[in-house]
Amino acid sequence: MTKFGIGQALTRREDQRLITGTGQYIDDLSLPNEVHMAFVRSPHAHARIVSIDAAPAKAAPGVTAVLTGAEMAKDGIGAFPLGPGLVGADGKPAGAPPYYSLAVDEVRFVGQAVAAVIAQTRLQAEDAAERVAVEYQELPAVTTIEDALAKGAPQVWPEEAPGNVAAQMQWGKPDACAAAFAKAKHVTKLSLYNQRLIPVTMEPRGSIAEFDKASGRVTLHTSCQNPAGLQQTLAEAILKVPMDRVRVRVPDVGGGFGMKTMLYPEDAVCAYAARKLGRPVHWCASRSDEFLAGTHGRDQTNHAELAFDADGKILGLKVDIVGNVGAYGSSPGAIIVLAIGPKVITGVYHVPTLDLRARAVLTHTNLVSAYRGAGRPEAIFLIERLMDQAAAEMGMDQAELRRRNLIPASAMPYTTPMGETFDSGNFAHILQRILTQADWNGYPQRREESRKRGRMRGRALSSFLEWTGVVHEESITLDVEADGRVVVRTAMQAMGQGIETSYVQIIADTLGIDPERIVIMQGDSDIAQGLGSMGSRSLYIGGSAMFTASNDAIEKGKQLAAEELEAAGPDIAYRDGRFTVAGTDLGIGLFELAGRQPQKRIAISTLQKVGGPSWPNSCHVCEVEVDPETGTTDVVRYTTVDDVGRVVNPMIVAGQVHGGITQAVGQALLEDARYDPESGQLVTGSFLDYCMPRADNVPSFSTFTDESSPCKINPLGAKGVGELGTVGGTPTVINALIDALRPLGVKSIDMPATPERVWRAIRAAQGA
Repeated sequence: MTKFGIGQALTRREDQRLITGTGQYIDDLSLPNEVHMAFVRSPHAHARIVSIDAAPAKAAPGVTAVLTGAEMAKDGIGAFPLGPGLVGADGKPAGAPPYYSLAVDEVRFVGQAVAAVIAQTRLQAEDAAERVAVEYQELPAVTTIEDALAKGAPQVWPEEAPGNVAAQMQWGKPDACAAAFAKAKHVTKLSLYNQRLIPVTMEPRGSIAEFDKASGRVTLHTSCQNPAGLQQTLAEAILKVPMDRVRVRVPDVGGGFGMKTMLYPEDAVCAYAARKLGRPVHWCASRSDEFLAGTHGRDQTNHAELAFDADGKILGLKVDIVGNVGAYGSSPGAIIVLAIGPKVITGVYHVPTLDLRARAVLTHTNLVSAYRGAGRPEAIFLIERLMDQAAAEMGMDQAELRRRNLIPASAMPYTTPMGETFDSGNFAHILQRILTQADWNGYPQRREESRKRGRMRGRALSSFLEWTGVVHEESITLDVEADGRVVVRTAMQAMGQGIETSYVQIIADTLGIDPERIVIMQGDSDIAQGLGSMGSRSLYIGGSAMFTASNDAIEKGKQLAAEELEAAGPDIAYRDGRFTVAGTDLGIGLFELAGRQPQKRIAISTLQKVGGPSWPNSCHVCEVEVDPETGTTDVVRYTTVDDVGRVVNPMIVAGQVHGGITQAVGQALLEDARYDPESGQLVTGSFLDYCMPRADNVPSFSTFTDESSPCKINPLGAKGVGELGTVGGTPTVINALIDALRPLGVKSIDMPATPERVWRAIRAAQGA
């Protein structure tokens, strides 16, 4: 079965049904006697709710009910839990306003749900929602990091988050870092902003909730990445019932990117309404809903200084990180700013000492949460921009400065100033490979060809790593059935990343069986408990669980086969679905053996633990062309060499890298979520105002993998890959753009580097 096994570029088996329209997404579902829900959303960034008049809406055709936050609170419905373990600016536990599914007393961002209207059809619900009259008393609001930290700024939660700082952390050794800077021969300083982004999945969010009166159980059908996690939040925090009174089921998911990892207010209202009305309640987000109330990403400022000695060796790094987490603290936004991003702040470089301060700031904006990379793109953008700027200031080649500072392979396992341990990686080897694959030495000729066509060409290289594998264990069950199937149940969740195919390859390779015999069951909190799919953990931890469970099935099968064949255990061999007695022709098939067991199966339960996070790493080289007359920037050449450990499916790895880079190009050149600072309105509220990357914005990528440094702390040897392209893409594109403009005197440019912004930078540099 090697042609179906690990290392083969198999076409994803999910694709046949998805591209032929036979997949089933949440809005393809329809339950008997269901009603539909629409939401009334706040038009104000900050206001007190004076009154809600639902009478006109209740009188509208088809309306079944109108729900408010006060009604939900009266029925004992809870608020979303705050992120645990964080500390505020005053040393007390982190503070943020309570976040209810429907606003109770105040609204704190434009688009926050205030009331829910339920009707026989979706159109009736949407029409009636327009008739709900809400009287507001407007209050002062603040939308940006700078304004939130300013003296006298409106306070989002004054008693528990003074100065709008919800939480903060300090890392490193400030005194040692100050001493290192005192010895420096050169210091590079940068202030950077990672603009706010709006995650866009092909499938918007949606939920259908139903209630079984006999059992008192709520079932939530929803589009998410984490069924068991949603089950726990909905049961324990929102409905305040035991977990077994809630079931979460997930059909096909049309993309997640981190923004579908958590329970949303709309999901909770669906569940509450289904229980209250005794009927299934169906909701699906419009694109406007997604822009306004689906969580956002990034929105972070970084101020940093990097100190070098006379030979270009790094001596120390000082960083001040401030992240806008929105109006509430229920998302992982704060922990992303305070801890997850800082994990990779020193990149692949030996940084002897670090002084890092991180603050999570509240504003009257939508929540900022996980979005592909979740803190690591911001951190790598900072260190790679610093390295390129330092190379330019010291007159060194970008690749040479990086080479001098790379952590050597001989230092593995290596502990960073953040206390993180890299188990494996040969960064110098990956750097050398990229210089060859990207034709580094041929660049001058390509630059001259661009010049002859009136274009300014720039080039950049990024060498970086990323942290993957949040929560270092996962449980699965694997049953070898008498009917010839291997059935695996997992809490990991497919969302377009091809994980089902990868799991099948691992099991088919290990057991030596036809992949068509393997069934992967997921998307149901009743069949498996675990964290789900986020932080690039699906293959690193989930795939390792598949590998371990398959080997456990073989070992258990050997014991059972020894009994059936009346042979000693050590004499039993296994290959390609059959157990045999060494030196004889006696044997029994895997599925025949399963059929002889009392339960007609060989049942395996595996709790897979790994030794910590994995550290995939990569080198990217990007070349861009700039039209000086229009400011248009074209990415014309992009090459990567990626160390993701053992590669299960090269085609899927390439697809993940391609997609990640494309999202990075979107941030670098196109995307920018903006709130009006005066009104707090989201002025980029649709695709008319928010520009997404298209196929013609990216070149044909040249991607290569390197398996010479497999992961040493999981049995599969694989590292995560899902976010790698996004983590390294933004600095590579922006550094290449600055390299093109540097001869004019341009040293920095803000993202997104739109044609207008580039054109203005060129004109300013020329004194025009």
